[in-house]
Amino acid sequence: MTQSLSPEDAAAAVLAAAEEVAHAESAAAAGRAALLAEVAQLPALPGVYRYFDAHGAVLYVGKAKNLKRRVSSYFQKDHGGTRIGVMVNRIARMETTVVRTEAEALLLENNLIKALNPRFNILFRDDKSYPYLQLVSHRFPRMAYYRGAVDKKHHYFGPYPSAWAVKESIQLLQKVFRLRTCEDTVFANRSRPCLLYQIRRCTAPCVGLISDADYTSDVHNAERFLRGEQQELLDQLQRRMMEHAEAFEYEKAAELRNQIQALSRVLQQQSVEENSASSAGKDVDVLAVKVQGGRACVNLAMVRGGRHLGDRAHFPTHVEEGAVLGAAEDEGDDVAAPVPPEVRVLEAFIAQHYLDSAVPPSLVVSHPVDAALMEALSVHAGFKVSAQHQPREQRRVWLQMAQTGAELALARLLAQEGSQKARTLALAEALGLEVQDLDTLRIECFDISHTAGEATQASCVVFENHQMQSAQYRRFNITGITPGDDYAAMRQVLTRRYGKLAEGVAAGTARMPDVVLVDGGRGQVSMAREVFEELGLDLSLIAGVEKGEGRKVGLEELVFADGRPKVYLGADSAALMLVAQIRDEAHRFAITGMRAKRASVRTGGSRLEDIPGVGPKKRARLLQRFGGVRGVAQAAVDELASVEGISRDLAEEIYRALH
Repeated sequence: MTQSLSPEDAAAAVLAAAEEVAHAESAAAAGRAALLAEVAQLPALPGVYRYFDAHGAVLYVGKAKNLKRRVSSYFQKDHGGTRIGVMVNRIARMETTVVRTEAEALLLENNLIKALNPRFNILFRDDKSYPYLQLVSHRFPRMAYYRGAVDKKHHYFGPYPSAWAVKESIQLLQKVFRLRTCEDTVFANRSRPCLLYQIRRCTAPCVGLISDADYTSDVHNAERFLRGEQQELLDQLQRRMMEHAEAFEYEKAAELRNQIQALSRVLQQQSVEENSASSAGKDVDVLAVKVQGGRACVNLAMVRGGRHLGDRAHFPTHVEEGAVLGAAEDEGDDVAAPVPPEVRVLEAFIAQHYLDSAVPPSLVVSHPVDAALMEALSVHAGFKVSAQHQPREQRRVWLQMAQTGAELALARLLAQEGSQKARTLALAEALGLEVQDLDTLRIECFDISHTAGEATQASCVVFENHQMQSAQYRRFNITGITPGDDYAAMRQVLTRRYGKLAEGVAAGTARMPDVVLVDGGRGQVSMAREVFEELGLDLSLIAGVEKGEGRKVGLEELVFADGRPKVYLGADSAALMLVAQIRDEAHRFAITGMRAKRASVRTGGSRLEDIPGVGPKKRARLLQRFGGVRGVAQAAVDELASVEGISRDLAEEIYRALH
């Protein structure tokens, strides 16, 4: 029974609420006044600025040639209800960093964008490094596929858009110049030529069937080919062939003739060639952008040495928010000036991508970009970098190909995202979930894996924002149970996962997932129910994926812990497809972890990893040299020290640890 307030108490409550609102408004006004005062004191120097909201979250990172003019322009007019107006109204504080040049501002701005992930910046994330073709320094250099940090003692060509492009180039060089591809350990222990020599893909320097000078000449010619000097190389080979023929050295002339023929065939097989004499031999990146449906795609096509190596599509986040902000940073710019979203996306990609990747001297772009951006990029690269819009001849063909690729890639992405959202909606409806925003629907799925009770591991995979979130996956080593007891393993993993989380849920500082899937039927669901009851958690979150009749795929049923009847989704159900995807991912993640743990236990690899100074690379070299941990244990100190990267002191430490 509620008790009504007296008129005096009601009036007092209204007065208190009004005072609280007035106090909040006064504090906000004081904060905005302090912010404007700080803006007024900014220097007219190049720098980077960062906007934060009242909770400390980063809203936007920008650069300016003139900090005072640029930052002031955000606060000198009313932006209304636009996205930029929403951002400006949320700014509670800012930070600025003064730099010496605009190039330094460009570098700092995009490093901060990648590190802070601001809400109103367009952000490109590319966790995959680009591969290179590597010529490893050696008396007889070898060709290799390489991905990682560049070491100056070797020669690198690229980057290439894909591993396939690198491997295709290696195959071409094998056909024409017959350079070796074997590891140095194999090369040093050959007593007779391998199969590659028999099929004319290698000149067998390992057994001395080619001289140092001739092999060095082949390496030099391969480098010229990769730099795009194909015609010059052909002319030189023709001259050398004629010189040998005139000197009656017909065998050498025949070898060069065969090389010329192979090189000619390779050049004729190229589907895309650089025909323009003005740009022959130059490296070019072709950039095409397409924006549609709130998403964007930048398609990057790489041309190296006149050869089109393929393309790769990049998809940024925060497109709708970031694309509304002005792209230029010159003095007097109006931040609300309409800038096409394609230009904004393209400039964000150029600025962020080429800070970490090699930039060629020439870019071909589908939309014009700011000259100041290219100038800053040139300073950062150490040489002139130009951007060509509306190209002609062959470059026009390349750009058209890149634009078509961007359109197709974006269409696939939009179709895929539409399908993913449809599956999420179907599952939410099948489970009767009341989720306000499907983008926030979170599902955690658990699976147990072992081999006859050995190396038991549990996995937890996460589905959120309509896709699997691999960065949030977790594995749990299960110990202290009877080998093969899957129920005890499930009890342990759920207790460890939700024990502390339950305390946060009770305190209102943490959030449970919307669905907890367990791979199993009533037995596993009952175990999950016991854990949730002990922790005081909602039983309606638990669902088990039970195999259907005959354990056939498509006949799975969902079993619930709160007493609801089983649900059969149907073999062609979008909801079942999503459940199967999540369940299969949990199984894959669990079984790969279990196999790695089992292999470590059986080989004793952990015995090596536990030795200070022995990391994964040194451990791999030791196991490769001696055939396993037993062989390493039987090796003498001198033998251990002969392995690359193993010093005498470390060899003695390994010997003591294994004896």
